[in-house]
Amino acid sequence: MSTSPDLARAEWVKSSYSNGDGGGCIEWAPAHTTAGTVPVRDSKDPHGPALRFGTAAWSSFVTVVKGGELSA
Repeated sequence: MSTSPDLARAEWVKSSYSNGDGGGCIEWAPAHTTAGTVPVRDSKDPHGPALRFGTAAWSSFVTVVKGGELSA
């Protein structure tokens, strides 16, 4: 039995940091951030897999991105 939430009908939100030319777009499903995970997917492949990150790891990643510590 799987304890992962079903993401088939999830509402996905595109990252505000995604660029406007169609590349580098990620989406997350805020309503499904349960059980300590954050589901993330590639917006260019909406039927592809979603990755699940631990909430602490995701928070650290977002902090690094907002701080401009990653190069494009």
